[in-house]
Amino acid sequence: MKKPPESAMVLAAGLGTRLRPLTDTRPKALVEVAGRSLIDRALDRLVAAGVSRAVVNLHHHAETLRRHLAGRRDIDIVCSDESRELLDTGGGVAKALSLLGSAPFLVVNADALWFDGTRNTLHRLAEAWDGRRMEALMLMHPTVQAVGYDGRGDYHMAPTGRLRRRNHSEVVPFLFAGVQILSPKLFADGPTGAFSLNRIYDQAEGRRRLFGCRHLGIWMHVGSPAGLAEAEAALAAL
Repeated sequence: MKKPPESAMVLAAGLGTRLRPLTDTRPKALVEVAGRSLIDRALDRLVAAGVSRAVVNLHHHAETLRRHLAGRRDIDIVCSDESRELLDTGGGVAKALSLLGSAPFLVVNADALWFDGTRNTLHRLAEAWDGRRMEALMLMHPTVQAVGYDGRGDYHMAPTGRLRRRNHSEVVPFLFAGVQILSPKLFADGPTGAFSLNRIYDQAEGRRRLFGCRHLGIWMHVGSPAGLAEAEAALAAL
């Protein structure tokens, strides 16, 4: 794969409880950072990389987000409605598989706020994809360089890119940046109903087919009002 997939899923169905009271009247995806909503920033990145179709799942304030998305004309957007049942990240992707096609596809968290380094991040991710070895390729960011992040990291990443999830007692150098390429094969014998993508990652890791690609730009965590304020300040400094 030398160019990004044509289709992408944007995960936008979360409740955004940690961003209250901002999310009392809107979905988290419509919270603004420096005057532009999180989901528009994510869609802007997809458009800039040449992605032509985005599937967006909806739950919290679903109709508000649907009306907002109807205003975009630069990318084909299809909504996957989870207003009756929130399916978590894995269940949301599984529900939308028929809309994403049979080829590998991008999955982007609506609240993933990233900025390219010297090259387009999604182009780099596509160039690193190798379907012979990989079922999932995750964008990984160094924890020490993340804005607004104070966690213990998510994965070890070998020089080959192969990932190993940290155990409970470890501190590891990379966090998952909320951007990835997934193969539909991951879901062939997967769970049903609501489930986390973490279950899919662990299965791929067990088959030694879970890989990472290091992000070379800026990444910001906006999971709380404090994180949002820090991201605003960092953007102003840029």
